[in-house]
Amino acid sequence: MDFFHLFSVIIVLSAAFAYINFRILKLPSAIGLMLMSLIFSFGILAVGYFFPSLKESVSQHLSGINFSELLLEGMLSFMLFAGAIHVKYKDLKSESLSIILFSTISVLLSTFIIGTATFYLLNFCGIEVQFIHSLLFGALISPTDPIAVLNILKTAGVSKSLETKIAGESLFNDGVAVVVFITILQLAQPNTEIQFSNVLLLFAQEAIGGVLLGLIIGLIGFKLIASIDNYQVEVLITLAIVMGGYTLAHYIHVSGPLAMVAAGIITGNHGKNFGMSDITAEYVDKFWELIDEILNATLFVLIGLELLLIKTSPTIIFVSLLLIIVSILTRYFSVFIPSLAIRLKEKITNRTLMLLTWGGLRGGISIALALSIEPSMNKDIWVTTTYIIVCFSILVQGMTVGKLAKRLK
Repeated sequence: MDFFHLFSVIIVLSAAFAYINFRILKLPSAIGLMLMSLIFSFGILAVGYFFPSLKESVSQHLSGINFSELLLEGMLSFMLFAGAIHVKYKDLKSESLSIILFSTISVLLSTFIIGTATFYLLNFCGIEVQFIHSLLFGALISPTDPIAVLNILKTAGVSKSLETKIAGESLFNDGVAVVVFITILQLAQPNTEIQFSNVLLLFAQEAIGGVLLGLIIGLIGFKLIASIDNYQVEVLITLAIVMGGYTLAHYIHVSGPLAMVAAGIITGNHGKNFGMSDITAEYVDKFWELIDEILNATLFVLIGLELLLIKTSPTIIFVSLLLIIVSILTRYFSVFIPSLAIRLKEKITNRTLMLLTWGGLRGGISIALALSIEPSMNKDIWVTTTYIIVCFSILVQGMTVGKLAKRLK
């Protein structure tokens, strides 16, 4: 089965699961889709116990999808841009200190704390791993995903300030975490000398270069959009910003995710306010909202189906369960430390910190980064551990964060 036909099957499953969730389960879309996908995967495993050829056939077809490449080189650019164009610059500016600190300091703290804890836990349990490889895991498990939680928090009546903090942090920390991951991955290559100046230069090139590229292509897109009044062409220009900009970022070795966030903010604010008619702005909003919904539906179904490809052992499962607790405690610590500086400017309550902690869900980007690791770097361990943490995060934290918000309120 070629990629097109396989992806067609994934879309059909996404539509079927979305329908069942809407009519019967009535869960938030991301959570419902992933739950249905997991149930479907467990069903395949159960039937495969009696008919092994069925499981082998399904697993073989699924392995034909390079999940890591599909998300990191394809879907992520569209999803980040789609999220960024709906963020109001005024809201972002009012929460700028929180967003900057949570998406940088929090990610770095989380990377080193989780990485260190993972190194000692695994080695204590008799599984030998290198410290630099544990840091890779710390980097990939640190970014948060707001998709499954923002709608829940809105219905729970949380403040606009908290919504902006969660949305803004997740947009930028995806990009920062990918930069940190890439930096550590390069340092983990054999015969690589670790020098602080080289690490800083690589990080600056990826991060600052990505933001600058995003601002440039966002402004070029704005100039083109402002010069015409045709919503079909203007929507096509926004599509070109994403696809062309992400491809260019790849070739000049800067952060594509950060470029998409910056370009999306420019397009969603400057572009809409000064370059688009009301009709064009409406079409752009609806187009990217649909793109976002379709890709997220596909993503969470794929996450559920990845269960069929996971290789595990009782020891890895035990360590993964311990790391769920470590990741939650680290999340609280990593938002608490920056909050000490933020409190000099604004009030942050313990309620806000609790919601930022429990609402800091891990998502598909963590699994994609884990799958991109080379087999020689204990890939199977990181993929299994990441998968268990992501499933717990989305299903348990995602389904209870609304109740927590109401209770704290």
